[in-house]
Amino acid sequence: MTATPPTRPAPEPAVEPASPSASRAIKLATWLPGPESVRLQNRRKQHVTAALGQVVALSVKSAQGSLIHDVDGNTIIDLIGGIGVLAVGHNHPDVVAALVEQAQQAVNPGMLVVNHDGYAQVAELLNAHAPGDFPKKTILANGGAEAVENAVKIARYYTGRAGIVVFEGSYHGRSNLTMGMTSKYGLFKKNMGPFAPEIYRLALPNLFRMPPGMSEAAYLDWCDAQLEHALVAYIDGPSIAAIVIEPVLGEGGIVPVPAQFLRKIREICTRVGAVMIADEIQSGSGRTGKLFAIEHSGVIPDMVIAAKSLGAGLPISAVTGRAEIMDAPHLGAVGSTYGGGPLAAAAAVASLKLLTDPEFLAGAGRIEEAVRRVFGAVQQDVPALGDIRGLGGMMAIEFIKDEARTPWPDPVLEVVQRSFRRGVIVMRAGLYTNAVRFLPALNIPQEQLEEALGVVAGVVREVWDEKKSETSFSS
Repeated sequence: MTATPPTRPAPEPAVEPASPSASRAIKLATWLPGPESVRLQNRRKQHVTAALGQVVALSVKSAQGSLIHDVDGNTIIDLIGGIGVLAVGHNHPDVVAALVEQAQQAVNPGMLVVNHDGYAQVAELLNAHAPGDFPKKTILANGGAEAVENAVKIARYYTGRAGIVVFEGSYHGRSNLTMGMTSKYGLFKKNMGPFAPEIYRLALPNLFRMPPGMSEAAYLDWCDAQLEHALVAYIDGPSIAAIVIEPVLGEGGIVPVPAQFLRKIREICTRVGAVMIADEIQSGSGRTGKLFAIEHSGVIPDMVIAAKSLGAGLPISAVTGRAEIMDAPHLGAVGSTYGGGPLAAAAAVASLKLLTDPEFLAGAGRIEEAVRRVFGAVQQDVPALGDIRGLGGMMAIEFIKDEARTPWPDPVLEVVQRSFRRGVIVMRAGLYTNAVRFLPALNIPQEQLEEALGVVAGVVREVWDEKKSETSFSS
């Protein structure tokens, strides 16, 4: 017999309307999580490994665009989109139509057995739109980690070398190889080793954390010099198979990599004969306003990795690179049972048609403007809101404890959970878990964006009022 959940007070309003006539997307019929979500959450706890993370205890009934409707009749605004998976929003009608049509024809005959043209269609689109005016080829897989592994294997085969250079704050996946490449040891790697060898981690420029008194120009020159120094101190150039870089760190805190540093990586790769790989699993697929974030810098990598929003919610990833590199491995050296299957390929084709439309991509700039405006106002009253940063539809706010910019993770979980209870989903990020990130659909209606950001802004002010005595700012 199922116990009746305790009675709780009605949920508080998410945020006051901007005007008496303004419509609200958030509809709260119960507290969050509601009783049915709680019941289903208990089933999850009983049957699903406790090692699987979850941002909020919500059970979804349906979703459309930027709205999620839960099993208790609540409607909330989603600003995280499956951790950057839904640049085109939940259940985009073009994607759904493509899936329905394909499901009625063939689900997965197996690309290692027969040919299905959807695979080549995705590859053709990526080859055409990836940066670089040279012949390209593509291999598809299921998820980001698998794509990173493919890129590393192909780069090692092509160069005949083993060394892989990565950077602090990076996240490349949770397979054994990619955990070795990923930063943030405690969360992703503790008790999971030993990891794959020949991985070398270097420092990454973070303009918010420059040494005191140093100018931006001097700091970036120093970072370039440290990269050159690493070729003596850690690994020499002729031993490097690839340098792998996220043009905008995702899990690492939404940190855009300065163009000067990307140019230095390109110069070194060209000089020593290494492969430059842009890991655009989170920053790609239109997230920053261009199909790939590295396009903002003008730097041309040898390989680019796509996943997440590429499939609009379907599991698909890709490595696109110079044809001579991609063709280097022997026949059968790479492959995937489900990679590039007809359903995922159909979703990716539909998604790419949207994500290469300049009008659709313009939504990224609209999101960045709104985040900077809303939280810029909050920052005037909340000195612990140390940084507002990002690029396009990939944004974050970072919390600090003092003038020395000591990371302050304590308020972040409160901001995430209280925002959820008022009808908005956001998520933590950063090496120190002291940032809140925003990865909304690029086509989120402006009124929904403003409503959701207003909720989070109100929560930030509220949490600050409660916790400011814990900081040196309060005096």
